[in-house]
Amino acid sequence: MNSNQSDSNLVNWVFLIVLALIWGSSFILIKRGLEIFSPGEVGAYRIVAAATFLLPLSLPRIKNLNSKQIQNLLLVGLVGSFIPAFLFAKAQTQLSSSLTGVLNALTPLFVVLIGALFFSSKITLRNGIGLGIAFIGVVILVTVKEGADFGTFSGINAYAFFVILACVCYGFNLNLIKFRFEKLKPIEITAISLLVVLPMALVYLMAGTDFSYKVTQVDGALEALGYLTLLGVFGTAIALILFNIMVKKVTPVFASSVTYFIPIVAIFWGVLDGEVLLLGHYVGIAAVILGVWFGNRKR
Repeated sequence: MNSNQSDSNLVNWVFLIVLALIWGSSFILIKRGLEIFSPGEVGAYRIVAAATFLLPLSLPRIKNLNSKQIQNLLLVGLVGSFIPAFLFAKAQTQLSSSLTGVLNALTPLFVVLIGALFFSSKITLRNGIGLGIAFIGVVILVTVKEGADFGTFSGINAYAFFVILACVCYGFNLNLIKFRFEKLKPIEITAISLLVVLPMALVYLMAGTDFSYKVTQVDGALEALGYLTLLGVFGTAIALILFNIMVKKVTPVFASSVTYFIPIVAIFWGVLDGEVLLLGHYVGIAAVILGVWFGNRKR
């Protein structure tokens, strides 16, 4: 390995760690936002904040694209940002921020699965075993509840499926960026994909919710809005630029492996905020991370 390759690998790992810190902190920011705002308001404002922050980059660039590129970027905006923003906010009304961060670690496996189903990628026996192990972890995580003995299935927390659906969206998004946007720069992909979904988020936020009333009349709303602004600017806009740079430079699986580290950061913030993890949760967390790691090993 020459020095250029070594420097490039170092940059990729720095991006990976920075992204893990940003995205791992996103779940506690969502939690703070939900103290005042509804899940829909949290999701929509996250998109509005991110897209608005990137307007100086998106507006000058969109005129250079053709209609087919804009259609593909609309799809990326929907599955990579818009839909997951609503799904994660909805999930965290009934899931702790730490467990949501752990379930988000399923993304690399969905990258592989969706790549095999829709993008002519190959799925290996190792991928399948990893999926199986991670699935066992998910079953444990969604059935262990406080007050129940470990191993007692006390009903499924269906809100976990909102996170799983968001991971499916991310799986599509990573494959789309890797295989359909060879000519576009990461900044263009991020900024314009958010720009084209901005009108939907604005219309929903202003016409379909009590967002404006809460911001002006409810105590604590401005503080919650501050957390959500950080979520949109850093957790969506800046993080997506860094992430899309990685996706263009490395394999989708390496880029999505940021989700190995996100649970560590999410659990740290969750425990610091007083969230309780039971023995069964730790077993489920271990199974999910083991499954994701094993399923994405090269050999």
